[in-house]
Amino acid sequence: MTYDDNSDSIIFREVQKFRQLWLLILLLATTGLVWYFAIEQLVYDRSFGNNPLSDRGMLINLVLIGIILPIFILSIRLVVEVRNSGLYVKFFPIHLSFKHFTFSDISSAEAVRYSPLKDYGGWGIRYGRKGKAYNISGKKGLLLTFTNGKRLMLGSKEPEVLKMSIEQGTTRHKY
Repeated sequence: MTYDDNSDSIIFREVQKFRQLWLLILLLATTGLVWYFAIEQLVYDRSFGNNPLSDRGMLINLVLIGIILPIFILSIRLVVEVRNSGLYVKFFPIHLSFKHFTFSDISSAEAVRYSPLKDYGGWGIRYGRKGKAYNISGKKGLLLTFTNGKRLMLGSKEPEVLKMSIEQGTTRHKY
């Protein structure tokens, strides 16, 4: 089925991005320092410390930390869709295409409050004692249990709506 196929219309869609203030400040501070040191060394020929990076090393540092890292972090997004054909999850740019979970593979869905740090060790794609998690921010999510016993936590700002959408799809596909 194609993405635009009317028979596979989207019932629910949520997109989350890393936009926490503390993360943006940390990213800006780190990137700003790298740019400052690179300009000082590469433009004004003023190196820092007892063992400064070579110009080539500084240029590599600038490209990796001053350009690629902020682009990567700001491009990260968690996309969760419930369609007529199942649940679709993409953690871009790690996943370039959606991971598809059929309704028949989902045995239960529970809207929960959780601690990303305590329960899963942080944010992103995480593996914890309670299973796998895809989360960006917040403390609310949908805990899915699959028929094979595996569990998946999906961070969500609207876990109740997501749960109802999955239940709607599950009910429709039982008949």
